[in-house]
Amino acid sequence: QVQLTESGGGSVQPGGSLRLSCSTSGLTGRNYFVGWFRQAPGKEREGVAGYDNDGSAAYAVAVKGRFTISQDNANNILYLQMDSLQPEDTAMYYCVADSESLWWIAYNPTYRQPLHWGQGTQVIVSS
Repeated sequence: QVQLTESGGGSVQPGGSLRLSCSTSGLTGRNYFVGWFRQAPGKEREGVAGYDNDGSAAYAVAVKGRFTISQDNANNILYLQMDSLQPEDTAMYYCVADSESLWWIAYNPTYRQPLHWGQGTQVIVSS
């Protein structure tokens, strides 16, 4: 059973930083690709960052250069370092896992909805 549990959300001023964490279980030994999605009020869920087949990271245009995805495989934790946060980054952030590569996040962040989702963690960027 796949379980994804996010933490690390909160409120921050524009230009600030946050690091989100996702504790994962049930993915070991299976071919899953992990990443991060977000949903802003009144908008559809969209991909933020995810891993491709070759282990490289794909980023949505809106966050490229500001957000960094990484993982601690020994402890089954996925991270999202978010720098230079802006009000438009305000959203519920979700950890996701899918059976297919998340390469498409870089080209069409709403292309599909991954199979597995965490409960989400809220990020608010406001002065």
